[in-house]
Amino acid sequence: MKKLKLYLETSVWNFYYAEEAPEKPAITRQFFHSLPTSPFRIYASDVVIDEINRAALDKRNQLLQLIDIYQPTMLIMNPAADELVNSYLAHQVLPAKSLYDARHIAMVTVYELEVIVSWNLRHLANLNRQQKVQTVNLQNGYTKPLHMITPMEVINL
Repeated sequence: MKKLKLYLETSVWNFYYAEEAPEKPAITRQFFHSLPTSPFRIYASDVVIDEINRAALDKRNQLLQLIDIYQPTMLIMNPAADELVNSYLAHQVLPAKSLYDARHIAMVTVYELEVIVSWNLRHLANLNRQQKVQTVNLQNGYTKPLHMITPMEVINL
């Protein structure tokens, strides 16, 4: 059976260590600990690394070490994804200040992954945003459905 391809955007890596919302780190850790025996293949990207590199040194080191432990397949931003980012912003799928979120979505779309896993409920893991993304994706010739969900939803698959 083919493994479902999950893209873990930056908030998922971040909440492994977050202390301000105690329920999210517990769920995030459960999600990560289930990965070795799960039917999933995980992905991250140079966009995730770029965001992590903007964190304070201690946090950055923790997150980079976590990525090293779980060894996601790394995706690289490319011109097709850049074009799609511009389309998302032009169609106001996301506000201009959410450039990183638009990059995550565009890469997952261009690389034809199935799911973005995120704790970002405002800009990523919500049905309204998912519908807007799908509309722009179709306008740009990307027909594969994209699901944007939380780690909690993945655990329950």
